[in-house]
Amino acid sequence: MKKALDEVMKDYLSSVFRVSYAILNDKHDAEDIAQETFLQYYLTTEDFESDEHIRRWLLLVAVNRSKNLVKSAWKRKREPMENLEEMGNTVVFQTREDRDLLEAVAELPLKCRTIIHLFYYEEYKIKEIAEMLDISENTVKSQLARGRSLLKAKLREEWNDE
Repeated sequence: MKKALDEVMKDYLSSVFRVSYAILNDKHDAEDIAQETFLQYYLTTEDFESDEHIRRWLLLVAVNRSKNLVKSAWKRKREPMENLEEMGNTVVFQTREDRDLLEAVAELPLKCRTIIHLFYYEEYKIKEIAEMLDISENTVKSQLARGRSLLKAKLREEWNDE
């Protein structure tokens, strides 16, 4: 089963953008990765089993393309996070704490940031993340624990400063 591109984009654009943004910390790069991801979907001849299979495939493509961009020579220099309010409906903050949390996640090491995003924002289970990223469940658990610990320390530091 392969759904029409416009339907797939309507259903999954925000998830693909968010996972790319979580890795790249750059709105324009995340938009480029989303566009490339949907182009790859359009060109693929893969037969998908379900909507969840399509979603997982898209997120995996976006994660891999984002990681490749981070590793590229011209992107190695870290760029500051853009003003997220400019992104319109893409990212909505209910509270200041939500914004602080997203900024803290964006400062995590790439491996932790990707796993934290897939676990909390995309709501994948540890086993599913391990399969998607082709790593062991124990690696996912340890990166998740490391990410949580780094987030806890970072947020405690920020909120104690105020």
